Amino acid sequence: MDHSFPGHGHGPTNAAGASHGSLRSYVIGFGLSVILTVAAFWVVMDHVLPPSSVIPTIFALAIVQIGVHLFFFLHLNFSSEQRWNVTAFAFAIIVVFIVILGSLWIIHNMTERMIPVQPMPSLQQQP
Repeated sequence: MDHSFPGHGHGPTNAAGASHGSLRSYVIGFGLSVILTVAAFWVVMDHVLPPSSVIPTIFALAIVQIGVHLFFFLHLNFSSEQRWNVTAFAFAIIVVFIVILGSLWIIHNMTERMIPVQPMPSLQQQP
């Protein structure tokens, strides 16, 4: 008697038909992740860039590393089998940006509208 379910076999695909990846894919992803991490560490520790461009460089390396992880480890691509996953991921990114930008906007407006702090008069005891 066969108790297997469709898509739960030992083949290279899951129920949706998406690939689980190969050892080569994982090794390439791991290698790229290590290279990107070492590059970010090198930029900071060896002062190879002017201080004003260190943060944008780290941010760019982080974005590239997110892409490497999504493609090589989570197998997120633009194939027809992955359309709903890509859509859900894009929606999640939009929500995160709305929350972050909205929070920064609220913090900025609250800072602008605060009453300036006046120094407190010293409390001197009178004789």
